[in-house]
Amino acid sequence: MKIKILFILLLMFILSGCAGVSSKGIFGTGVSIAFDPRSVGTQIDDSIMQKSLSTKILVLDKSYFLSVKSKVLDGRIFITGKVDNPEEKLKLTKLAWEVQGVRSVRNDVKIKEKFDLKQSAKDFLLTSQLRTALILNKKIKATNYQIDTYKQKIYIYGIAIQSEEKDLVINEAEQILDVKDVIASIILVEDLRIQKN
Repeated sequence: MKIKILFILLLMFILSGCAGVSSKGIFGTGVSIAFDPRSVGTQIDDSIMQKSLSTKILVLDKSYFLSVKSKVLDGRIFITGKVDNPEEKLKLTKLAWEVQGVRSVRNDVKIKEKFDLKQSAKDFLLTSQLRTALILNKKIKATNYQIDTYKQKIYIYGIAIQSEEKDLVINEAEQILDVKDVIASIILVEDLRIQKN
C-alpha cells in the first residue's frame, strides 16, 4: 500500500512539470509568447515588473525565494506563499505597490504554521491533479495559468480567452476531490488594457 502511494506521488510530481512548451527568452515570462493573449509590449512590461518585484522581495528577505510566489498579469500583481507573521505580509503588499506601473495588488499570502507533511502532500497532489486536468482539457490553454494550493484551497492566476474557458478552469478545480475552496484570479482577454491583434 505504501509503495502504491509513493508511486502515485512520484507520478504526480513528474506530471506536474508537464505544463507544455513555453518560451522563456530573456524575460522569463513562463507563458508561450505565441499563445499569450497579451500584446508583446504588455508581456515585456509585465516581465520587467515581475523581475523588479522578485528582486525587491529577495532583497527584503532571502528566505522568501522559496516561500513567496508572485505573478504579474496586465500590471496586476498576485502574491501567494507563506510568511512568519502579519507584518511581513503587509511589507510584501507595500513592496508590490512600489513597483512601477502596478495597477492592483492581490496578496493571498498566508501566515506560517508548523510544517505538516501530510497537508503539504495533499496540497501537492491537488495542484498536480488540477494541472493535469487543465492540460488534458483541449478547451483550456493550460500554459496561461499558475496554480498554488494551501490547506486544500486552490489559488488560480491567469488569462482566459473567453468567459467559457474561465468557467471551465474553475469547474475543473471544483471537481477535484477534497478541495475546500477555489480562489480564481482569472483575467479575461477582453479586460486587458492592450490586446494582441
